[in-house]
Amino acid sequence: MKDLALEAKWLKLRNLLKSQFNKKPDLNGVLFIIGMQELGQIRSAFSKEEKQDLMHIAICKIMEPEGYFKYSGIDAEGWPLYKNLKSLPEHVDLKAQEHFLKSRALAYFEEIGYFNQ
Repeated sequence: MKDLALEAKWLKLRNLLKSQFNKKPDLNGVLFIIGMQELGQIRSAFSKEEKQDLMHIAICKIMEPEGYFKYSGIDAEGWPLYKNLKSLPEHVDLKAQEHFLKSRALAYFEEIGYFNQ
């Protein structure tokens, strides 16, 4: 039952983001959007390396409440920096990892009040 509730909320998030970005994002797309939000730059073009960095920022941000990362400031170019506090769990299957990332991404959007708009 929990999985159904999570998937329903995930679909709602993706549909809300589609109305804003004209494309229904998958998990990587949602992480990319979180990264842009945290960087404070919404633009149409990022280099491949910047896209990877944005997704890394997103992972750090959504995993911070779980104690995996801690925000440590910004670099000279204005990009957020995070310190790794503990290792991510090993031997987690792909479905469990995806479920966890979706739940943390949903929590992020709840915390910024996205569902209340």
